[in-house]
Amino acid sequence: MTASSQSVEPFDLVIFGGTGDLAVRKLLPALFHRFLDGQIPASSRIVGIAREALDDAGYRASLREALVGICDAAKLDVFLQQVFYRPLDARKDEGWDDFAAFIGAQPEHVRVFYLSTSPELFVDICGRLGHYGLNQGKSRVVLEKPIGRDLDSANQINDAVGKVFSESQTFRIDHYLGKETVQNLLVLRFGNALFEPLWNSAHIDHVQITVAETLGVGHRGAYYDRAGALRDMVQNHMLQLLCMVAMEPPSSLAPDAVRDEKLKVLHSLKPIDESNVAQLTVRGQYRAGVAEGASVPGYPDELGNTKSNTETFVALKAEIANWRWAGVPFYLRTGKRLPDRVSEIVVTFKPVPHSIFNPDAGTLSQNRLVLRLQPDEGVKLWLTIKHPGPGGLRLRHVPLDMSFAEAFGVQQPDAYERLLLDVVRGNPTLFMRRDEVEAAWRWAGPILAAWSASGEAPRPYAAGSWGPSAAVALIERDGRTWNEDSE
Repeated sequence: MTASSQSVEPFDLVIFGGTGDLAVRKLLPALFHRFLDGQIPASSRIVGIAREALDDAGYRASLREALVGICDAAKLDVFLQQVFYRPLDARKDEGWDDFAAFIGAQPEHVRVFYLSTSPELFVDICGRLGHYGLNQGKSRVVLEKPIGRDLDSANQINDAVGKVFSESQTFRIDHYLGKETVQNLLVLRFGNALFEPLWNSAHIDHVQITVAETLGVGHRGAYYDRAGALRDMVQNHMLQLLCMVAMEPPSSLAPDAVRDEKLKVLHSLKPIDESNVAQLTVRGQYRAGVAEGASVPGYPDELGNTKSNTETFVALKAEIANWRWAGVPFYLRTGKRLPDRVSEIVVTFKPVPHSIFNPDAGTLSQNRLVLRLQPDEGVKLWLTIKHPGPGGLRLRHVPLDMSFAEAFGVQQPDAYERLLLDVVRGNPTLFMRRDEVEAAWRWAGPILAAWSASGEAPRPYAAGSWGPSAAVALIERDGRTWNEDSE
């Protein structure tokens, strides 16, 4: 049996917010793929929870309509027999007695309570789970990001959840850590003699992390306008990616060994506050433009609020104050309504100290390691070689390209497929510990406060562009450019 198809204990996985976008688009399809791979024991149950007045049959019918394109209907119907539904309101008593009895009927199962809801409901849900004793035994709770709006609210949520579920039972999920490329970063660094000796300020010029989306806020406008790009993407996803790039080698892959090293990176980030926020950050908000070949409205029009100061784009320059990374800038950018949907990490190495080639041979470009997280997961190493053929020596910059799908001939599992079963197994390696969340908010909080104190509105940018021109200036004044190779 391969590592990807290792069995797990029988489990009950309860999704609060079971009719929501995340559940229908990501969680249920991920579980279905694990079912097809033989990883969901026959006695396991998947339970959707929401306020809608549905029954099992109605919920299954809605899921069948959403999932029927994934596989043939016969296999889907078998899977859906393990799916159930219970209507519950996190703040009302009705239905909780029956739900507790339903879950308690199989006390030997691992219980996973996935809170795919707004963070405001985390405390109510966990309180009721504790009241009915559903936090006992092999029970785990999964918290979706963002956890709070700032350090104080995050601590309030973590304190309240911690009264019901211990830290070892609490899994704070960041699906970016489940992506194949992110885990391959660990193997590239620590499983090969080639990279780790060069992974420091003596050899690396700078690092770029980009998470770009072509979509606007869509139906998430009410949530997004309270959050913004820094809370929604930078404070969690992008800082976690930065930590994976920058952390010291852990002593092993034991969960706390990895998370200890990530925490050290977060503690080493240089502060960004009112004294330097104007020089080190750019925030923007998209206006009407063209995205994916179609005219689209601007954020204020999409939201129906022309006075919103919520940022839909952030670019910033971060630095890590330790021996390995001193002087190496980490440029982060994320935004909505950008030209391409792409998530990638680009590690650019320093140029060779002296060129022996004639100027007419061409330009010596810096080596780059590009780790693509989406849409096509893979790794490229850009090298300078001689262009083949007779005549004079001509230099050419070309990639050694490895697409995971092409190299291994299999569909790469979605991040949620791996992470959901890691929760069932009780493996917290790819989840955030509470002190990581606190450290991330301690760094991000002063940026938000400085933006608020400045009173400046986000810079406008046309939908379909790469953000405000100031984001280009942020990196180009250091003599560098954003990586926009789409090959």
